[in-house]
Formats: sequence, C-alpha cells, structure tokens
Amino acid sequence: MKKTLSRILSLALVTALMVPTMSYAASQTQNQSSSALTATSGPVIPAPQGYTNYRPNIPHGNVQQISYYSSTVGKSRNAMVYTPPGYSTSKTYNVLYLLHGIGGDQNEWLNNMNPRNILDNLYAENKLEPMIVVFPNGRAMWDDRPIGDIYAPDKVAAFEKFEFDLINDLIPYIDSHFPVYTNRQNRALAGLSMGGGQTLNFGLTHLNKFAWIGAFSSAPNTKSASQLISNPLQVASQLKLLWLSCGASDGLLWISQNFHNSLNTMNVPHMWYLDVGGHEGKVWSSGLYQFSQRIFK
Repeated sequence: MKKTLSRILSLALVTALMVPTMSYAASQTQNQSSSALTATSGPVIPAPQGYTNYRPNIPHGNVQQISYYSSTVGKSRNAMVYTPPGYSTSKTYNVLYLLHGIGGDQNEWLNNMNPRNILDNLYAENKLEPMIVVFPNGRAMWDDRPIGDIYAPDKVAAFEKFEFDLINDLIPYIDSHFPVYTNRQNRALAGLSMGGGQTLNFGLTHLNKFAWIGAFSSAPNTKSASQLISNPLQVASQLKLLWLSCGASDGLLWISQNFHNSLNTMNVPHMWYLDVGGHEGKVWSSGLYQFSQRIFK
C-alpha cells in the first residue's frame, strides 16, 4: 500500500509542477464553472490575512466531546462538536459534518486548522448561518487511533466502513441529542484529503442525507464521478452546493482536477477553486472558510 501510494504521489507531483501560476489558475477555473453555480455561491475571494487568528473581543463558540454507540463498530465512539456563539437549546441549528485525513482523528481539524477561530470570526462578521459542526473519527474500527501503519489495509477499509457509522449511528445520535434540523437541506458534509474523498463518496451516494458537499484536496480514495453519479440531472436538482478545492501545488491535484472536469462534462453544477499551497493545513483552513459561508443559505 505504501509503495503504491508513493508511486501515485510521485506521478502526481510531476503533474502538479505543470500547473499554471495561481493568479491565472484561479481566474480560469472560476470562469469555467461560473455558469453552473447556484445563486448563493458567489465569487471566490481569497481568505483575508489573519482569518484564522483568535480575536479576544468577540463572542466565542464552545467545543465538547461526545460519545455515541456505533452499531457499525460494536462499541461507543467519540466525536467532537462545535456549538456557535450564543448557542441555545431553544433554537434549531443546521449541521456540518467535517471529516479529517488519513493520519488524523476527531481532533485533527481542531488541533491544526483553527476551525474555532475561523467560525467565531465569521459569526462576528455576520457571514454564517447558525450551525453546529461535528468532527467525527472517520476510521470506523475497534481501535480507531491513528497509530502504527496508517496505510494498513484494515485501516484503509475502516475509512470506507465509516459510511455506515456516519449514516446509521452518528447522524441519528446528533439528530436526537442536539437541537438540529433533521432534513437534508440543513445538513452538510465536507472533509480534507482522505475525508474529502469520503465526502464525495458518501455524500453523492446519500443525496437523501446531504444537500451541501465540500471536498478539500481529495485523496486517492475518491471514486470517479462516473461511479458516483449515474443521474446528473438528479444530482443537479438535489444539491444546493457541490464545492471542490485544492492547492495549486498539491501533488494530488489531479484527483480534484479530474473530478471537476468530469462534473463539467456531466453538466453538474459545482464550484471549483484552486488555492495557494500544497497538501497542507492552510489550504484546508481556507476550504472551511470558503465553504462554510456558502452553506445553508
């Protein structure tokens, strides 16, 4: 598995070196997909300097750990939940499920991409709809820690198995334990790298569960668009937003680029954005900044 991934990364790096400069690439890809965008999508403006910084003089959300029973795994599993500033059980909220990469767990986003600061700052600027954000562990197995050989076959298989944990166990738990809307129009799914692949694989397979899908720097676990979309018109009519983004110097850019090209061929509305950077946290923070402002509107 490691040798295979290494060969993929080497080939992908050569492809990435052929990518045009950021100023050209961003404008070109935005123009290509603009005709297919929904009215709520809006143009992509790069995230401003300091958007991930902590601001002391604004209201802040909270993060808590939850434990839910997974019938898929056969034991209780942990996830993290962000509740926004002013959270109240007397209100009803949208839900975003945010997935991590192959080497992470439910804490990867929180420890590395500053989602609390990003969301708090956007709320202070009145740019977000009220939502809670759920950070699951996308490795559905008995010992789901990111230890040892993270590319081992059983651990890779556990990322696929998480589809059933998410749909059958975690979502029902959130729906019954938090004051959230329980319909697809108020539920979003997004993720980075391996989680970006999961997002496309699961989200496009379960259109009855998600109306908003965001994939950041999708990894080789991503199925082809032709595998996931048998009825482009149905996808176009059901999805409120399908977002794809990736760093212009990412060695895995070809995965997102190919998916974007396939969507164009199928005439499936989506947003495609080439960001500055490689396969790294600043690109994923930017992905959350962009995607979160466009959902539930």
